[in-house]
Amino acid sequence: MGKFAALFARLQALGLAGPGHLHVPAPIARDALLRVHDAAYVDAVLTLSVPPAIARRIGLPVDAGVARRALLASGGTLATARLALRAGVACNTAGGSHHARPETGAGFCVFNDVAVAVRALQAAGKIKRALIVDLDVHQGDGTAAIFADDGDVFTLSVHCGANFPVRKEPSDLDVDLAPGTGDDAYLAALAPALETALAAGPFDIAFYNAGVDVHAEDRLGRLALTDAGIAARDRHVIARLRHAGLPVASVIGGGYMNDVEALADRHAILHQTAAAILAAEG
Repeated sequence: MGKFAALFARLQALGLAGPGHLHVPAPIARDALLRVHDAAYVDAVLTLSVPPAIARRIGLPVDAGVARRALLASGGTLATARLALRAGVACNTAGGSHHARPETGAGFCVFNDVAVAVRALQAAGKIKRALIVDLDVHQGDGTAAIFADDGDVFTLSVHCGANFPVRKEPSDLDVDLAPGTGDDAYLAALAPALETALAAGPFDIAFYNAGVDVHAEDRLGRLALTDAGIAARDRHVIARLRHAGLPVASVIGGGYMNDVEALADRHAILHQTAAAILAAEG
């Protein structure tokens, strides 16, 4: 959990979280959550009465701090998407809770913030169709399940197949990578997958889950990317989506290691890359 504060401090040191760039979100509203999640589950989180079986699935006790973080992360992803529609590119300092389903959380995910943001923007008439590019090392099973029958949302997940969750949900396009996949093979698999996803457009916005648990040093990853490989991945995805004319709303996704400062630096690659691409656009 310490990575979130460390990431913010790193962004401040880089000058990326100063006046004019920093936007503080409000907690997501209950009504917005109900467009994705069952009322009984939402209210259990809000009243800190999540059943033990669901808490075990989430992997965290849903206390006041965890509940507030989930509300703020979802509010942050919605704010990120609104900013992206205005500015072209925006990044959350949290988000990417892609294992959460309508009726439950799972895998450290309480609310599916990207799905909540998509539904909120659709309900407000801001977008019709969305592309979700999920490059966390774990398959985005919750997101895939939520949008399984929705032709207006295309889900792409590039992940380590031999990793959590054991039971995958079919995305519109899944790319299962073998354990130990490194930079070159990863990028070679990603590029055509992204082109296939874009060909399913047109879209009004793209959401990018830039999980850094693809790194070779990640405790829960099983892939073998380097920092340079993650930077190349982020450049390719954001630049290609921008070339396609899409606003890009990014979330940080997973990243798990004991060296919190190193982990924060790794997550900051996303924000540095996005800032550089946006600056180059003038």
